Amino acid sequence: MTNRNVILVIDDKEDHANATAEALQKVGYKCLVATSGREGLRIIETGNVDIVITDLIMHDVDGLQILKSTKERLPEAEVVLITGYGTVETAVDAMQKGAATYLLKPININHLRAEVNKLVEKQGLIRSNRELHKQLDEKFGMSGIIGNSTKMQKILNIVNQISGTSATVLITGESGTGKELISKIIHNNSPRRNNSLVILNAAAIPENLLESELFGHEKGAFTGALYQRKGKFEYAHHGTLFLDEIGDMPLSTQVKLLRVIEDGVITRVGSNESVEVDVRLIAATNQDLEKLIKEGKFREDLYFRLNVVSIKLPPLRERKEDVPLLIDAFLHEFSRTHNKGISYISSEARKILCNYAWPGNVRELKNCIESMIVVGMKNTLDVEDMPEHILQRSEKDPAFHGLVSGITIEEAERELIKNTLATVGGNREEAAKMLGIGERTLYRKLDRYGLK
Repeated sequence: MTNRNVILVIDDKEDHANATAEALQKVGYKCLVATSGREGLRIIETGNVDIVITDLIMHDVDGLQILKSTKERLPEAEVVLITGYGTVETAVDAMQKGAATYLLKPININHLRAEVNKLVEKQGLIRSNRELHKQLDEKFGMSGIIGNSTKMQKILNIVNQISGTSATVLITGESGTGKELISKIIHNNSPRRNNSLVILNAAAIPENLLESELFGHEKGAFTGALYQRKGKFEYAHHGTLFLDEIGDMPLSTQVKLLRVIEDGVITRVGSNESVEVDVRLIAATNQDLEKLIKEGKFREDLYFRLNVVSIKLPPLRERKEDVPLLIDAFLHEFSRTHNKGISYISSEARKILCNYAWPGNVRELKNCIESMIVVGMKNTLDVEDMPEHILQRSEKDPAFHGLVSGITIEEAERELIKNTLATVGGNREEAAKMLGIGERTLYRKLDRYGLK
């Protein structure tokens, strides 16, 4: 085992410090030893420390001072306190000030290793998410998009190519796939980024008010028009206008929208004067516009105007290898948002989440993880924390169980392993966790079933 985390052990009893460090070094951790609080502080000042294990009571600088200095100098470092029974109350108070946990003397070596392993996994997840965001930012400047699947990488490449242009974009995909997020990324990476991104949902505005929302109106243009009002196009001048649910726009408004796209001018409701607008248009819909055209509900000429560049976002069930990444990202985000010390999710719960069909796509997954974080009472989320509707649907879904009649147990096992690997994008460590077996066992079964 190799590990990049550096662990600092601080104890003014040299034999205790060395014994603790040796117990961790035997399982592959790199340890530094300080036999006084002051020496420990000097090492912390170097910045080359990920986890600090410190005795609470020392002669020169106590563990609480070590905790305070560590959090000031290295906010992401984790601190574990070693304490006797008489100082447990102080140790609990220290956890409220940022300590990860405390261990009672005499130290149980297996418990120590397990706690350190949890902290290492937590820091690894944070680093992984940060590295993923860094790569996306370096390649695309697209913080917020999470996905290593082939389908998402193709979409990110398209977004990267078109962001610097003024081309009109049509984004299609099921509800919850991230259409608005893509529009924001296109705008934020365009020459218009310093001007407004204006968003309007065509399905959320009553038909009799939609034209006013888009083009503005003059005072007295209709009952209730008590003053002149600019529309979304004018507010988006030199910027970007994102029209969501464009398929719900009435035909009468479609005609006027087409004219604005062709001429670059708008006319406020109740006015005869034209106003020039310079707006990049991004439209989105979860409907089949070609079908709507055949039904006479959407103008074909408007469709061609909008469909200069087409981006079709895949549903989450078609990029399941991204689900583990999304789970971990939302776990970290909402644990921090709701000030909950939840860092992990059980393998059983993760298995259910990874196999669930997610009809509501990324939005549904995001809401699910937030719900689990809010109701979770322990530092590890489990099946009992999951929303009831997801458990019920999972139980009814034959695809979740991966079992059908008429096949042997070996065939069922082979199919289960194959599907699990597909779910986690070929990550064998993650697959082993979901299957509840060791990595070596998984490798033997892969060899046995010819899946390598």
